[in-house]
Amino acid sequence: MITVRKAEARGSTRLDWLDSRHTFSFGDYYDPEHMGFRHLRVINEDQVQPNRGFPTHSHRDMEILSYVLEGALEHKDSLGNGSVIRPGEVQRMSAGRGITHSEFNPSRTEVLHFLQIWILPEESGIAPSYEQQAIDLSAARGKFHLIASRQGAQGSVKLHQDAAMSVAILEPGEKLIHGLASGRRAWLQLARGAMALNGDALKAGDGAAIDADSEFKIEAKSTAEMLLFDLA
Repeated sequence: MITVRKAEARGSTRLDWLDSRHTFSFGDYYDPEHMGFRHLRVINEDQVQPNRGFPTHSHRDMEILSYVLEGALEHKDSLGNGSVIRPGEVQRMSAGRGITHSEFNPSRTEVLHFLQIWILPEESGIAPSYEQQAIDLSAARGKFHLIASRQGAQGSVKLHQDAAMSVAILEPGEKLIHGLASGRRAWLQLARGAMALNGDALKAGDGAAIDADSEFKIEAKSTAEMLLFDLA
């Protein structure tokens, strides 16, 4: 069964510097019907105005992934990490027993557009850690390419959970058939473009829970960039 979550049905937070859309309950947006999917707890699509950002704040016991679509994301944390994440890179921060960090748009002119993803860890109280990797986007052309996984396989960032995140980029008319292993479930989030998922039309910002379907078919209607979460 596939259940589509339309972009316009998401919650939102709108400030003078931030436009954030929440696939699942987050902050002041609460919907008991959309509290997450399996271990996937948050998908926020954020647009941050130039020279603005999230001030230093704390997290505990969460795997936090950042995937930049446009612009640059400047990261600083209490572990001493300071970096800038751009399109074609993925960041993973394990909050563990406690970490503070800030996220900022360093550009004077360009809006930062990124996805912030939270995954519940398999155990609490682990040592906090940070990782950033470049993505071989050529390996994502026409197929799913692993960028985050439990074992950090194939150059992906490491997750402390039985979960994997992959990216695929399809050109108009291109088709992709993907199968899930027995007992697995998936969430598909369309970051850009338009596509059909088993015949259902999806546009940028739409997501879909794939529950008990062992195989699904994607057809791009325009250039489409998507993230797939394979979950226990």
